[in-house]
Amino acid sequence: MSKTLSCALGCLVSLSLALPASAADTKKKLMTPDALNEQAPPTYSVKFETTKGAFVVDVTRDLAPVGADRFYNLVKNGFFDDVRFFRVVPNFVVQFGMSGDPAVSKVWQTARVKDDPVKQSNKAGSITFATSGPNSRTTQVFINLRDNARLDEMGFSPFGVVSEGMDVVTKLYSGYGDAPTGPNQGLIAEQGNAYLDAKFDKLDKLVKATIGSASPAAAPRAEQAPAAPTK
Repeated sequence: MSKTLSCALGCLVSLSLALPASAADTKKKLMTPDALNEQAPPTYSVKFETTKGAFVVDVTRDLAPVGADRFYNLVKNGFFDDVRFFRVVPNFVVQFGMSGDPAVSKVWQTARVKDDPVKQSNKAGSITFATSGPNSRTTQVFINLRDNARLDEMGFSPFGVVSEGMDVVTKLYSGYGDAPTGPNQGLIAEQGNAYLDAKFDKLDKLVKATIGSASPAAAPRAEQAPAAPTK
């Protein structure tokens, strides 16, 4: 075998071994929610690459510090990569943030954070954590497709706004509708992307989310809200 061919094969083997290791490292981080507790910068942006195109969210920590910190850690550690926009209700919201890996979903179900006071209305384009009751925020977020001021009184506190690509958000597939015709969240938690891809294969995907501009650099957070059971 020539040295050139031998080198090429060796490089391919090295690459194939490196890719699973990277995925394994990401999963390992995501399996310890309590350790992902950096304080977010005062402002930062997140680029979302989807099957319909890209959009950008600008986050202002002062609007909802606890939510902004949780969102920052989720994005930074790859939680949103390869998830589905599982709930798209025209003229209402686009919701996402359930892991495609059931093992990851399981550990985050109890990683709740406390509520933030509502400082900004749920106007069109704003992004907010979903809840199942007081102090129950975990990983699910939604983008308002219209002004949903009634959500303000219910305690939903926006932490950012879509600054670019709102046209992409409005084009995400909505044909399955809301529950009960749309995806079942319990089955998403139990089976992950395998369930969604088999039963709802037209759903758009969030390919990758990355932190963009941030100032100043993030620092460790001194305290994290205690975890509690969730549905």
